Amino acid sequence: MNPDPFAALGLPAQPDLSDEQVRAAWRSIAADTHPDRPDGGDLARYTAASAAYAQLRTPWARSEAYADLMERASTDTSPLPLVPGEAGPAPVPPWQPLINAVQVPARIRRGRPLHLLIRAAVAAGVSLVLLHLIPGTAAAAADVFGSIWWFVLTGRRDLAPPPER
Repeated sequence: MNPDPFAALGLPAQPDLSDEQVRAAWRSIAADTHPDRPDGGDLARYTAASAAYAQLRTPWARSEAYADLMERASTDTSPLPLVPGEAGPAPVPPWQPLINAVQVPARIRRGRPLHLLIRAAVAAGVSLVLLHLIPGTAAAAADVFGSIWWFVLTGRRDLAPPPER
């Protein structure tokens, strides 16, 4: 993915852009760079703009992209390792925002609780079906753990960003 989808569309990095602003920026770039143009267009720029538009298409996606951009900017100020090949700062695991139990209820309310409920129902349904089909086996336990793990990792999309973002 593009590290800065806002820049790919020539937009300011703001989470409160309207759908029409994002669409107009993408259409302008697409009209100038589309590969079907008589001059051949600019496939690389068209592809980057299309990917950026897909990433910024909804208000929720824009706020997530902005939060990721701000997080990346705050971690980029850390000094680079002096020895080539030495690891830099550890990446933040996707489940870490879920660890702070105090923020989770507020993030659920401000996020997309219906989507989260549907994800939870799917994970629970898959777990129950697996337990019914292959009860008492190691595979059943592993599959149930897998469905719970899927819920934890994908549930982040349905939570509101943490207050510190």
